[in-house]
Amino acid sequence: MDIRPLTPAYAVSPQINPEDLPAIAAAGYTTVINNRPDEENPPSHQNEAMKKAAKDAGITLVTLPVSHATLTLETVAAQKEAIAASTGPVLAYCASGNRCTIVWALGQAGQIETDEIVQIAANNGYNLNQLRGQLDMLAQQG
Repeated sequence: MDIRPLTPAYAVSPQINPEDLPAIAAAGYTTVINNRPDEENPPSHQNEAMKKAAKDAGITLVTLPVSHATLTLETVAAQKEAIAASTGPVLAYCASGNRCTIVWALGQAGQIETDEIVQIAANNGYNLNQLRGQLDMLAQQG
């Protein structure tokens, strides 16, 4: 596992395995958000398998597949709601953690300065410089 905490309450990761979920629970995460569409994964890592493994580990699994077509403000709002509803820290995963970071960043626009959002992402290996304009626009829309 390669867990990268963006904040004390939200971390991202590249693809996790079903057998990782007990260790994720032991690390204190109470919610896992699956931002990876099923068609990107073999059956062993698709949503139903992950949902069963999460349940067995005592973790809430939220499924919010993110792709170019589904990366909308509604998806951003749904991710923010899932984070807010969690009883503890949240771990979101996708193929590399980049999509999870982008969804988080868009949700933070206007709450955290754009430079800080981009720096937090960079500190964790994600380059969001291309989103600066969009983050600034969302921050102005408030």
